[in-house]
Amino acid sequence: MVTKKMKIKSIINYVCSVISWTLFSILIVCAVLLAYYFVSMKLYIAKGDKYKPFFSVYTIVSPSMVPTINVYDIIINKAVNNPTDIQKEDIITFTSTGVLSNGLTVTHRVQDITTNKETNEYEYITKGDNNLIADDAPAKYSNLIGKVILRFPGLGRVQAFVGSKLGWLVVVIIPALIIIIQDVLKLIKVTKYKKIADIENERLVSEIENK
Repeated sequence: MVTKKMKIKSIINYVCSVISWTLFSILIVCAVLLAYYFVSMKLYIAKGDKYKPFFSVYTIVSPSMVPTINVYDIIINKAVNNPTDIQKEDIITFTSTGVLSNGLTVTHRVQDITTNKETNEYEYITKGDNNLIADDAPAKYSNLIGKVILRFPGLGRVQAFVGSKLGWLVVVIIPALIIIIQDVLKLIKVTKYKKIADIENERLVSEIENK
């Protein structure tokens, strides 16, 4: 018969299991993103400015796109091979040429699309959803990193924590020690049972020989 105590224990085990798998899934996503970022950086260092990855990953550190994209959200951009693939209301990531943000990586929404009369290059008038006015310089297609296709809310906090000394201790060192300790305890238990089995076998052999 299932008691109330057993039901509560079952519920607690289920909740703990859900939490554990959720945290594990988040860590896996972080690990994949960090690995991809690391590989992309290595390729960028090797190939220079000519290297443009098909996907790029960024952690948002500015509130300019709130509430659409918040600080510590992680975004994934897809490279754009044709300037006409960008439409109004798309959210793009680009290297800014503006006075206040020159050289910075910016993620803003496209308000309008124009063509530079001198260079005939596509340019995008952009604005942060949380900003009152548009950016002071259009985003050039040649400076375009990609179009935002995916957002992971708040995942940047986990990424930052994992990258810290405390996070490394909590996420890597402590779990590794727990696994090692569990394996040592299992080994001790197996060794103990083996000794008991050996003693029992010796006893049985001794009894047979004495008969």
